[in-house]
Amino acid sequence: MDGKYTTICGMYFVNFGLKERQYMKYLYLHGLGQKPDSWNRVIKETKVSESSVKLSLAEMLEGKSATYKELYSAFSSECDNVNDEIVLCGLSLGAVLALNYAIDHPDKVKSLVLIAAQYKMPQKLLKVQNMLFHLMPNSAFSKMGFKKADVISLCGTMAELDFSDSLHKVSCPVLLICGEKDTANKKTSKELCQYLNNACFHELAKTGHEANIEAPEELAIVLQRFYDNIR
Repeated sequence: MDGKYTTICGMYFVNFGLKERQYMKYLYLHGLGQKPDSWNRVIKETKVSESSVKLSLAEMLEGKSATYKELYSAFSSECDNVNDEIVLCGLSLGAVLALNYAIDHPDKVKSLVLIAAQYKMPQKLLKVQNMLFHLMPNSAFSKMGFKKADVISLCGTMAELDFSDSLHKVSCPVLLICGEKDTANKKTSKELCQYLNNACFHELAKTGHEANIEAPEELAIVLQRFYDNIR
C-alpha cells in the first residue's frame, strides 16, 4: 500500500488515508474534575470527529460503588462493546484507565494516547489530594458529576495501582503527552516512554495538567499527526 513517510518523535511511519481508518473508533476519557465536553474543542479540530466518542466517568459509575475496580469494569465493558478496533486517548485518570485496558486487551487497542499519565500511583500525592478533597465544599464537586464522598472513595481505591510489571504487554504504538508546566506527571510520562516498546513523548509548551482545556488546538494537531500514521 502506497503512502508518504513521515516522522513522529524520530520514528518513521507511513501515512494512510481515512479509508484505511474508517473502521476504527476513537474513545476519549477525561480526567477527574472534568466532564466529557472537556474534549469538545480538541475533537472538533481533528479529522476523525465523526468516529470519536467521549466517555463519561460519572455515567460509567452511576449506580455502582465508587471504586477504581468498578470504574475499570464499566470502562472495559464500553470498550468490549465496540466492534471496531479502538484508539484510546485518556488524560490523567482517563490515561490510567486507557493504559490498564491496553495491558489487558492488547489485541483490541490499535493505538494509545496517554496524557499526564501515571503507571504507578504516587501514594503521597494521592494522600495530599484526598486531604484537600475533605476540606473542599460539596458544591465544588458538582461540576465533576460526582458526589464528594464518591471522589474521595475512588481516589482511595487507586493508591495501590502499579502497572510496572505489565507494561511489556502493551503492543500498540503509544503517544505520551504532557504539559511543560505539569511537573507532577512529566517525569513519569518520560519514564513510560522508555518502558513501553513502541512509544514517543511530546511536551506541550506553556501548558499545565489539563492539556485538552488549556491547549486544545495544539493538542489536536499533535493527535491528528499521530492518528494519520496508525496502521
